Amino acid sequence: MGVELDRRSFLVVAGLLGLTACGSNTGREGSAEGTLRHWYHAYGEDGVQDAVRRYAAAYPDARVEVQWNPGDYDSKIMTALQNSAVPDVFEAQVKVDWVRQRQVVPLGDLLGQTRDDFVRALLDSQTVDGELYGIPQAIDTQVLYYRPSLLEKAGLTPPWTVDELLDAARRLTTDGVRGLFAGNDGGVGVLTAPLLWSAGLDLLSEDGKAPGFDDPRAAEVFGKLRELHRGGGLLLGAPTDWADPGAFVDGLAAMQWTGLWNLPEITEAHGDDVGVLPFPRLDADGAESVPVGAYSAMVNARSADVDAAKAYVKWLWVDKTEYQTEFATAFGAHLPARRSLAERAEPLRDGPGKRIAELVTAGGRIASPARWSARANTALSDAVSRIAREGADPAAELRTALDVARDEIARLDR
Repeated sequence: MGVELDRRSFLVVAGLLGLTACGSNTGREGSAEGTLRHWYHAYGEDGVQDAVRRYAAAYPDARVEVQWNPGDYDSKIMTALQNSAVPDVFEAQVKVDWVRQRQVVPLGDLLGQTRDDFVRALLDSQTVDGELYGIPQAIDTQVLYYRPSLLEKAGLTPPWTVDELLDAARRLTTDGVRGLFAGNDGGVGVLTAPLLWSAGLDLLSEDGKAPGFDDPRAAEVFGKLRELHRGGGLLLGAPTDWADPGAFVDGLAAMQWTGLWNLPEITEAHGDDVGVLPFPRLDADGAESVPVGAYSAMVNARSADVDAAKAYVKWLWVDKTEYQTEFATAFGAHLPARRSLAERAEPLRDGPGKRIAELVTAGGRIASPARWSARANTALSDAVSRIAREGADPAAELRTALDVARDEIARLDR
């Protein structure tokens, strides 16, 4: 299902555009009294839209209109929250600004005894000042896919350090095949956070009160991305970007960093010749990792009936476990947001699917913390882009990004 925070680009932070929407139910203010309006972004997998409409139709306590939103969904939500009672319920990742401006309502009281069944890191990522504002719907993650047969042919073992990854990318490159594909920007968009984690760093400090990359090791690890760009093993200019498995499926790259959601298509193309890895550690002081992200169900504080909207969210995303399991596993491959449901997920019981579930448990890291702002993200991404693609000085670029991140953290605390 969808990683800019659609589920196929959940590491990207949304920009700001105007409010537009489309769908068979308009969700406008003129909807019938007592009707709840529920917004989704436009998932790419077949069947998702029909499923969520079916869920809405089954709700016994109110009429629910589902609106499907192609395009820049996150900007539509940001605009709607500023001046509209529509939608009543929507999916997103919690933003501190929304909480500070009282645009969303706390939902922690909906969980009851199910709280411990939800993946703790996901709940933490949707929590601000001790209050939960979003109920996680499903988990998306990204991993390094590789062809074991190609590594064996090149005399390589799976890469567990950044240097081994750089070496493998170079040595797996042959006529017509590049060693690694991580997006047409060369990994700037999707590898920035995993690179920090590989060095034992993060976007934010543990308490969220300071940048987490004010350390010389940040310059060192982003210098490795520059080495990757210079090494000749990186695929650039692919027909599709990192969120689509085409480069790996079509044999343009021997390894690809992409999402769990592509596992069915990848295994259909390559059968048993598929391995998965976390992003490797820089050294013994770093860690392997996989990014974890989730859209959560949230309630608009301007809703005409907040209590009714909350009751619907509880019914769908807390009580109706059969819908939650189907939503996570029947359309592409995703992980349920609840531990007990993961055990029921057929695609996760063996093979690469089981291995990816294990990687999330062992090394899952939140891809987009609530306190990590769009402006801070842009500053760091721009710095990493200049380091990797233009050869700019890592320490100097990161000083600028650190200044912006500190300003943003201070703004959120005012």
